[in-house]
Amino acid sequence: MEEPTRTDAAPGRPERAARSGVGPLERQRRRVFWPFTAPALIVYAVLFVAPVGYALWTSLYAWDGMGEMEWRGPRNYLLLFQDPRFRTSLFNTLELMVVGGTITFVLSFALTLVLREMRARLFARSVLFFPSLVNGMVFGIAAGFLFSPTGPVNQALKVFGVTTPPKWLSTDNLLPMVLGTLVWTATGYYTSIIMAAVDQIPDYLYEAAELDGAGPFQRFRHITLPCAWDVIAVCAVLWTVSSVKIFELILLYGGSTNAYPPVSSWNTAVYVYAEAFPQGTVPRLGTATAAAIVSLAMVTLITVVLRRLLRREPVEY
Repeated sequence: MEEPTRTDAAPGRPERAARSGVGPLERQRRRVFWPFTAPALIVYAVLFVAPVGYALWTSLYAWDGMGEMEWRGPRNYLLLFQDPRFRTSLFNTLELMVVGGTITFVLSFALTLVLREMRARLFARSVLFFPSLVNGMVFGIAAGFLFSPTGPVNQALKVFGVTTPPKWLSTDNLLPMVLGTLVWTATGYYTSIIMAAVDQIPDYLYEAAELDGAGPFQRFRHITLPCAWDVIAVCAVLWTVSSVKIFELILLYGGSTNAYPPVSSWNTAVYVYAEAFPQGTVPRLGTATAAAIVSLAMVTLITVVLRRLLRREPVEY
């Protein structure tokens, strides 16, 4: 008696699913993908995509926010790059991003190297993280008190024989003061994030390296950096995005109730604000949104390049 012919497909399974080789778990995941993803996509489209699209449309017009919109097309962007104030703002933004980011991550790596070997590293990490919790207005008020001509910093310098201390809050020193504050507040923040990744690295890797004669710097280079590289790459992207949005520090350090900070200290965020809310003139919302679009494009490009340059194969341990 001949045995019945066997089939690979289970009873009741659709013939199309059997041919495609998709299992029941994968089909279930595909069914729940859009119900779970659609709300987030809708919020993203309403709160980000739609405003960016409206800003891009507005950047093609001359508009004061109340009257009729006058078509300019790409002329707003041409006028933007012909404006010396915008070129200065763009250069200052890149300077804060590159110089500030380099100093911040060098200090973060150095602190990570030290904290990895400390016993009280949790307390030290909390102390380093604290400045990132303080509002920028506090730094502006504190800087006006500490670095005034008769402030504690200059008085301390006179004790050491410095008779002509620097004019800390002058126009020439305004951008370095902002940069120093950014580095101070951001170093502890990114050190805490990197240390959270370092805490997940098994101790036996460090113990084996130490038995092989590796010093602290060699352990950091060959164990800490490769194992925490994904987190470091994310921190680099976070710094890139946050460095473009710096606004309140520049306004607090260099501005007043009747005037904006000097143009030499502007970044693109201050430029957008000054164009949208000028003092004594008509708002130029077309130019302001064009500058915002240029900033967004610059951040997007730099972020994509960073992700490409910092891409590494994941380290398994």
